[in-house]
Amino acid sequence: MPVHHLMVGTWTPPGAIFTFAFDDEKLTLELVKRTEIARDEPISWMTFDHAKKAIYGAAMKKWSSFAVESPTSITHQVSHPMLHDPKASSAETNTRAIFLLAARKPPYGVYCNPFYDHAGHGSVFSVSADGALAENVQNYEYQPNTGIHGMVFDPNEEYLYSADLRANKLWVHRRTDPAKPDLELVGSVVCPDERDHPRWVAMHPSGNYLYALMEKGNRICEYVIDPATRMPVYTHRHFPLIPPGIPDRWTQYRADVCALSHSGRYLFASSRANSFDLTGYVAAFRLTDSGAIDTQLCLNPTPTSGGHSNAVAPCDWSDEWIAITDDQEGWLEIYRWQDEFLARVARVRVPEPGFGMNAIWYD
Repeated sequence: MPVHHLMVGTWTPPGAIFTFAFDDEKLTLELVKRTEIARDEPISWMTFDHAKKAIYGAAMKKWSSFAVESPTSITHQVSHPMLHDPKASSAETNTRAIFLLAARKPPYGVYCNPFYDHAGHGSVFSVSADGALAENVQNYEYQPNTGIHGMVFDPNEEYLYSADLRANKLWVHRRTDPAKPDLELVGSVVCPDERDHPRWVAMHPSGNYLYALMEKGNRICEYVIDPATRMPVYTHRHFPLIPPGIPDRWTQYRADVCALSHSGRYLFASSRANSFDLTGYVAAFRLTDSGAIDTQLCLNPTPTSGGHSNAVAPCDWSDEWIAITDDQEGWLEIYRWQDEFLARVARVRVPEPGFGMNAIWYD
């Protein structure tokens, strides 16, 4: 089918889920549905469950889930408060639900990260038969000054890797019982530079390599996974996410998201500018069969700074299509990756507050 649907959320109220249709033959992109959700529960990061029958959202002070019957039929199921710390759900604190990761294998747990203050624990939710968030079964500890913004499982979904932006660490947890989603701590490693501040992690399908995106360092750092301990070991190879010659690379830009293409042959990553007068950047890397970074292929400017976003979202059936969201002006853009060149082929603007956090591909 030439038409593919994507969903996008917002950073600020009012809450809504936007559905778009992208025609990969006509190269058109249009908004087809705005689904209103609870006003004070805008979704800053959303993800599908394993079957794409539910959407899970990091929704300000809540963790939310929605049943997806079709691209234009999205129904709220439940919202759970943050229970890992008594102060987290208070309107008087800045603690915010920021990221969640849905397991692709049974028992299909959902792993949730708060951010800013009172964010020293992650939360694990079980899910019901219809995919709804069911019960907060565990609140597992990091450390008091933690701020996790991205996580990834290894291919077997036994080990979970977390990027701790605030504590400047990478953490490793393990599921010890295949029948339960609960975690136990394996260990943590401090990042190579005290100014790195890891925001995102991605893992090669082989499980051999982990890629850590450093928000303040504005670089990708390559790690090899120790086969005995499953801990990441820095290879001392790193690659820029902004061009050379920036007067102060630690303050003018913030790297955002990294993600692999469908085949696992390519890694894409993005950065955002801290000024609307500057552009963000998107980078692409070729990977070896084992997962090492072979070469950096491009570092292209994005149309705007990216705002809070500039999140890259490769489609999950081909290496050809990549979505990028921007909340400076509210754009969703589709890029074609062909012959190792990146070209924008379609875009649509939604002029609503906070629109454009991340895109998820439905079909």
